[in-house]
Amino acid sequence: MTVLVRFAPSPTGLLHVGNARVALINWLFAKAHGGYFLLRYDDTDLERSKPEYVDGIAEDLSWLGLAWDKKAFQSKRITQYDAATEKLKADGRLYACYETPEELDYKRKRLLAKGRPPVYDRAGLRLTPAERKAFEDEGRKPHWRFKLDQGDERWEDIVRGSSHVDCASLSDPVLIRGDGSYLYTLPSVVDDIDYAVSHVIRGEDHVTNTAPQLQLFRALGAEPPAFGHLPLMTDISGAGLSKRLGSLSLRDLREQGLEPMAVNSLLAKLGTSDAIETRANLDLLVDEFDVGNFSRATPKFDPTELGHLNARLLHSLSFDEMRPRLAALGLADASPEFWEAVKANLTNLAEAKEWWGVVTGPVTPVIEDTGFTQTAAGLLPPEPWDQTTWGTLTAAVKTATGRKGRELFHPLRLALTGRENGPELKNLLPLIGRERALKRLGGETA
Repeated sequence: MTVLVRFAPSPTGLLHVGNARVALINWLFAKAHGGYFLLRYDDTDLERSKPEYVDGIAEDLSWLGLAWDKKAFQSKRITQYDAATEKLKADGRLYACYETPEELDYKRKRLLAKGRPPVYDRAGLRLTPAERKAFEDEGRKPHWRFKLDQGDERWEDIVRGSSHVDCASLSDPVLIRGDGSYLYTLPSVVDDIDYAVSHVIRGEDHVTNTAPQLQLFRALGAEPPAFGHLPLMTDISGAGLSKRLGSLSLRDLREQGLEPMAVNSLLAKLGTSDAIETRANLDLLVDEFDVGNFSRATPKFDPTELGHLNARLLHSLSFDEMRPRLAALGLADASPEFWEAVKANLTNLAEAKEWWGVVTGPVTPVIEDTGFTQTAAGLLPPEPWDQTTWGTLTAAVKTATGRKGRELFHPLRLALTGRENGPELKNLLPLIGRERALKRLGGETA
């Protein structure tokens, strides 16, 4: 069997980390089985779907490295959905209903008041031609419901194991609105059939939807795909995620300077028993991937944990790996020595630009004791400088002034970098160079 999975975002907002987790798990599943990844935009809501969100989703997936093998837009496939609709009508599985939203709400409230589940009473099935005409003469437009077969719908969920839903407890789902537009279910099933989707991996909020969808696959003459339902991720407080939570959007994480592989490393392991460790590339995550490792527990997204992963990832990367990224930051002249000097102090890559400014200047020195720093300036050894130069300088200043420990090192750091702390000065000093060091120790901006 050829494995083909799909990620089906609605382009009505920014992707958040919960969406990204579902996309990543689908992508990893496909690649672990030598399969394919379909990006399908569920954009039939023409009023809320926006081109900028279409572009933003593609940008976010590309940033994570999740290249798609195929791309589709539901808004371009209305003819296929219309054909499926006609088949369902001809087979008696799709029926017209004329209740207004207010009438449906009244029915639900009456059932709840009686302690009964608010299941639709299938009144639409009992309408005579004359009654339908009377409703239409009033100007009512029908919405269309899929007639469910009663009984238990069972499937073997690739995440949750044996699963079932009693369809007698469900209302016949509305597939087509009164204005003729399609809701999610019918287009999704038709697409899954036409694109030969083999596995549908999504959030557990869709578990109940699976039963009607299984019946809809069969009503359209197709074998259903396998289904897997992942526990929904929450924020660290346990609150649900939303497209409106900009602080957890991928765009925001990107703008914070986080590494895509730090995000991937975290999201690929949340909800599993595997240790969460940094991985330098997606291939390593593919090699480790097993959808059976996901538990039923609710995974929580912790930005602090992501920050630690991000720092560890940066600390592990070589200059050759980072050269293009540094160039993109405007640091095309950065050297391997610069990267090795600063990387252990970075929490995100954007901070490298700040340390490049410290090395190349201009820096306004912080002088605590003019006499002390001028003494140090007079003891600067001649160039060339290397990692031993800092030790040579501080030993000479210690002998000349009698200072040691923090009283010796801290004023020198403030003068040379303008910062309270940072990378080891034995590594920074050769990059700063004698001319700039001399000026800074003398109190000049350089």
